[in-house]
Amino acid sequence: MAGSTSVVVAALIANGIIAVLKFGGFVLTGSPAMLSETYHSVSDTGNQVFLLIGIRYSGQSPDDRHPFGYGKAQFFYSFLVSVLLFGIAGWESAKHGYHEVQVVLGGAAEQGGAEPVTLLGQTFPPVYVNYAVLGGAIVFESWALYKARAEMKDQMAEHDWSGYREAFRKTADTTTLTALTEDSVALGGAGLALVGIFLTRTLGDPIYDAVSALLIGFLLMGFALALAWQNKRLLLGESLPNDVEAELRGVVAGVTDVERVVDFRTVYFGPQSVVVTTDVDFRTGLSGREIDDRIDEVERRLVAAEPDIQSVYVEVEQDDRTSAEGTGGAAGGDLGGGAA
Repeated sequence: MAGSTSVVVAALIANGIIAVLKFGGFVLTGSPAMLSETYHSVSDTGNQVFLLIGIRYSGQSPDDRHPFGYGKAQFFYSFLVSVLLFGIAGWESAKHGYHEVQVVLGGAAEQGGAEPVTLLGQTFPPVYVNYAVLGGAIVFESWALYKARAEMKDQMAEHDWSGYREAFRKTADTTTLTALTEDSVALGGAGLALVGIFLTRTLGDPIYDAVSALLIGFLLMGFALALAWQNKRLLLGESLPNDVEAELRGVVAGVTDVERVVDFRTVYFGPQSVVVTTDVDFRTGLSGREIDDRIDEVERRLVAAEPDIQSVYVEVEQDDRTSAEGTGGAAGGDLGGGAA
């Protein structure tokens, strides 16, 4: 949790500074790409605010109405980020870029309308303001991306994931995933804006600046859909990946006196909060105390194999072979508080 918070704070600082600089660049130069990038950075700054709210809200202790805690708040706020902020910023950027393309193709684009910029007694072409702002944006976004990448690599090492593709598919830490994706898209958007502005300056054709604004909008909307899909699976109650479930099922089957694992289910209730339910058929003739001991062992082994497991519920399967003492029904423990 602390790692995710530091990642979000780093991105919040970087994007807040960048948004102000990009808007200043747009005001001074009137560049369509700079306005699209302003939308982009304003949305990114809002992203971090929502993500911080999600982190704080999810940290509340379980209560009667939310017995498994508030961990899913991070999934909700990350989904909100992708739909409201990335989506709206992407749509506005694409709409603005499309309008500018139409203006250029219609022959109504203004050439050389921006006034030269004077700084410290020196006069510069206005395009240099955009170069400086975008260069600074790349530096700040690279720093934020470094923080997000370091946190994701820690998770990859912890879970022994083979690479980013597996991490993106399996991670439940949507906060870090959103920050990492956002920072990567921010670098891509700044690069597109820089190329478009440079080509317009070099070739004297405003179409490149306008097209880059349009492409930035498409880039934002595309990643908005990808992030929304990633959060949807967790909001709907996705289980652990099949290979992880199979491994944990094997852990239960390996417990002494377990004859058969009848059923095994998992579900995410937060980025690092997994609930496990399993139906187990124990060896015939066990006493009630022995069954309780075996259930405790199941819980301990599962948590040792997967640290994100917070609660384990074991249903003892009953049949004609089970002794009267061994028919205990359901048993389990909430491991979030420490004691099973």
